[in-house]
Amino acid sequence: MSEEPENSINTEPVNTLAQQQMPSVNTVTVNDLLDVLAIGLRDFRAAPAYGLLFSGIYAVGGWLLVLLLLYFELPYLVYPLAAGFALIAPFIASGFYVVSQNLESNPELGAEALSWGIVLGTVKSMFSRDLGWMALVTGFSLFIWMDIAALLSFGFMGFQFFSLTELIDVVFTTPSGWLFLLVGNAAGALIAFGVFSYSVISIPMLFHRDIDFITAMVTSVRFVIHNRRVMAVWCCTIAALIAISLLSGLVGLLVILPVLGHATWHLYRRAVDAPEQK
Repeated sequence: MSEEPENSINTEPVNTLAQQQMPSVNTVTVNDLLDVLAIGLRDFRAAPAYGLLFSGIYAVGGWLLVLLLLYFELPYLVYPLAAGFALIAPFIASGFYVVSQNLESNPELGAEALSWGIVLGTVKSMFSRDLGWMALVTGFSLFIWMDIAALLSFGFMGFQFFSLTELIDVVFTTPSGWLFLLVGNAAGALIAFGVFSYSVISIPMLFHRDIDFITAMVTSVRFVIHNRRVMAVWCCTIAALIAISLLSGLVGLLVILPVLGHATWHLYRRAVDAPEQK
């Protein structure tokens, strides 16, 4: 028998990303959405200080950005920016996952299991993992949306500089303004649903598991496809609550954002099975 050459090629399977087993996704119902919203409200009431801190930072940041746009005479970007906040809301909500996870792990202690050191320290440590890449992806999505909004504004209303009151008058009293609202909102809805699909459970998954952000994003999209109708309801619910917040001058975010953040954590817990213990 002939001997095999010493430098033979190793044909053993290699553990690549494509060969790794993807997390399984579960079926959820509208009742699950109602449940997670109720539990999200319960978590917020159990530890309101943390929720108010993170949502307050978000609201104040929004006010500052709007003031900057008005200062630089860019009022046509105020509404797109406010609407675009929904694109990065899942990442901002990551601070709420710390609270919900601790309340879930220590139900007998409740809020006593939490401290500012635990919450802020955990949020800080999250950026050393793939969650930082998700921040880049969601932030890039927001910049793309702002660019599209600017191009639509120039396309429908020309390269004119309006004051805020003049812009409102043009948008709501002229045919070009109505068409701008129709096309702009349609484009925004498509982008928002795309971001929603890859982020709805990927961000809490990255917080909870040692997993790469590509796998988390793919799992999130698979979950949305598997639960199309229910996730459409959830997306519309988030959009409606964000709209209420915008109409309140972002004040509503102080309550709505924490409730949605906590609810997202509990939705993720129902969306995929717990990781196997090795």
